[in-house]
Amino acid sequence: MSDVVGRFAPSPSGRMHLGNLWACLLAWLAARSAGGRMVLRLEDLDPDRCRPEYCDQILRDLEWLGLDWDGAPVYQSRRTEAYAAAFQALANQGLLYPCFCTRAQRLAASAPHRSDGEAIYDGRCRRLSEAERRELEQVRSPAWRAAVPEQTISFCDLLQGFYQEELSRDCGDFILRRSDGVYAYQLAAVVDDAFMGVTQVVRGDDLLSSTPRQLWLQERLGLPHPEYGHLPLLLAPDGRRLAKRDRDLELGRLQQSYTAPELVGLLAHAAGLLDRLEPVTPREVLPLFAWEKLPRQDLTLSLPKP
Repeated sequence: MSDVVGRFAPSPSGRMHLGNLWACLLAWLAARSAGGRMVLRLEDLDPDRCRPEYCDQILRDLEWLGLDWDGAPVYQSRRTEAYAAAFQALANQGLLYPCFCTRAQRLAASAPHRSDGEAIYDGRCRRLSEAERRELEQVRSPAWRAAVPEQTISFCDLLQGFYQEELSRDCGDFILRRSDGVYAYQLAAVVDDAFMGVTQVVRGDDLLSSTPRQLWLQERLGLPHPEYGHLPLLLAPDGRRLAKRDRDLELGRLQQSYTAPELVGLLAHAAGLLDRLEPVTPREVLPLFAWEKLPRQDLTLSLPKP
């Protein structure tokens, strides 16, 4: 057994779609082909979107596909004390400030959007005086942001190669706790990757720009840096990103027409691991996995007729 520890980290906000299966399969292959372990985390922090029945469905779906994991699943909704401790550690370093902006105000106070469509907050509330903060606290509960420095963070991605961001310019001060008290993805993911011993994070390249923020948080919290590999995304036939809210190619519908080996074979073929379409299990694909075979650009995937 090697020291590699990979992870699944799905959000139980609905049924998984084909893009989720793509990321799960390739993360599993990357870890298992190296003789490593695979751990499972349910990112169920958002009480408005995540439900226990979706968590249970994810477990059943992964088992149906033949994607196993080591140890018990970790549920983020049960780990708020760990996030609170990390949040306090950052506060003790003077790295947090309250943000009272509404959504409309945040957008108005944002720099032009990044290439991935995310607005960059300009730090309006960072410049408030203590008196102004006390006055605003009487009106609304604040979110809390990280006050990022003028610091360039770079890393070498297992698939995308060299990547860097200057935090204050390319990222901006980002939210670590929402105004309703829910801890944000960036903080929870960093804390949990360290807790679970994750050494290799394989996920979609829509999260590539999150990595410098997470590396910076790891630095500030004294946590280890995993390796990162960001996969190209699977797109719907019309070029849209797959989304749970659209029920695009979601697993419940796919199961009506395809077996698990047929779906695994389809994804393995799209990944360049199979020369032709054929039903296979994840275990059968293991000896074929290699990073250099994987595509670097997003893929528009058309399903063969069943």
